[in-house]
Amino acid sequence: MNERTTHAGAPLDVGVLGGGRMGAGIAHAFLLAGSRVTVVERDVDAAAAASSRVLDSVAASVARGTADQGAEAIGARFASSTDVAAFARCGLVVEAVPEQLELKIDALTRVEAVLADDAVLASNTSSISIDELAALLERPSRFLGMHFFNPVPASTLVELVRGRATDHALVDEARDWVRAIGKTPIVVADAPGFASSRLGVAIGLEAIRMLEDGVASAEDIDLAMTLGYKHPVGPLRLTDLVGLDVRLGIAEYLAANLGDRFTPPALMRRMVAEGKLGRKTGEGFYVWDTP
Repeated sequence: MNERTTHAGAPLDVGVLGGGRMGAGIAHAFLLAGSRVTVVERDVDAAAAASSRVLDSVAASVARGTADQGAEAIGARFASSTDVAAFARCGLVVEAVPEQLELKIDALTRVEAVLADDAVLASNTSSISIDELAALLERPSRFLGMHFFNPVPASTLVELVRGRATDHALVDEARDWVRAIGKTPIVVADAPGFASSRLGVAIGLEAIRMLEDGVASAEDIDLAMTLGYKHPVGPLRLTDLVGLDVRLGIAEYLAANLGDRFTPPALMRRMVAEGKLGRKTGEGFYVWDTP
């Protein structure tokens, strides 16, 4: 450990921009590794909701016996704010705002302006080009993708995306951080959809086309993959968990960059237009008891 890392080897001060399900999960992971974590949200209500998500998740980990400290001690290292200036002392800030290019560019440039020159800025994007985002930054060598998976507390994978300008030593450092929070890193070059989203969305879109064509029910399509191929969750249920709107945005981006094989099915577009976005709205390919 040095003065800038926790005993586990994670950055001592971590910021997360965006406290939704993903952002809260990222905050939770670093808190359990001993980091001081600050989440910044767009307004007071959103910041309060983010705090509840993070602290409830921490309490659940303590109850399961998977945390080294009590909820009060861990919670004392957590803060929320509505001002990116709260990130000023952070050695790492992870952007976790919705998957929209303009929104991410605005978020990343605002955060970079308050960070120290040697601080690291990362995006949790699941598909947007790291090089495209880096082109708008003052210090692209200190920027990379850190793609976490939903739900973050249960997932063991983090996809590190190396842009053309990313410092190679930074990638090695990020590998160590991922291991410090108990997860496994993979490193991929910047390409549309990286490795995980490109493969995962391709399977998900084909599953939706099969449902649209009446090949089988949603349940049986998912069982084909969970029982036949040992996937932990089927592609349609996973799409519900991620959000149909999120996956639609990724598919549109991939179609624009990789071709028609990623064109979203009409069923997917119709469900999004009807507000059937999956678990967060209570209905998608499945009906969910609690959004």
